[in-house]
Amino acid sequence: MTQAAFFVLTALADQPRHGYGILREVEELSGGAVQMRVGTLYGVLDRLTADGLIVLDREEVQQGRLRRYYRLTDEGTVALAAEAERLAAGASAAKKRIAEGRRSPRPAPGRTSGTTDGPLAGPGLAGGLA
Repeated sequence: MTQAAFFVLTALADQPRHGYGILREVEELSGGAVQMRVGTLYGVLDRLTADGLIVLDREEVQQGRLRRYYRLTDEGTVALAAEAERLAAGASAAKKRIAEGRRSPRPAPGRTSGTTDGPLAGPGLAGGLA
C-alpha cells in the first residue's frame, strides 16, 4: 500500500469526507509530510474504489459545486488495520535494532570487528611480509 493510499484510508476511518477535506486531513495526519495534488488524490480514490476499499457515500451541491463524499468499506477498514500493524511492526523492529546497536561495543576506527586483515592486522596484505 502506498503512503498516499494509507493516509487517504486513515482520513476516511472516522467519517466520510469530500476531496478537499481528504487533502486537508492527509496533510494534518502526516504532519505535512504528505501533500497531495488534486490529480494525485483522485487517482488514489479511483484505485481504492476499484479495490473495494472505499465507496462513494453521497454527492452534495454546495455553492454551485458538486462535492463527492467517500467512505471506508469494511474491506477498507481491514486493509487499513493490517497496514497499520505492518508499519507498527516495522517501526518496532527498527527501534529494537537501533537500541541494540547503541548497547553493543563499537570496533575501533579503521578496523572491522572480528577480522584479522584490517589496517591494524600486521605486516603485508595477506599477513605475510611485504
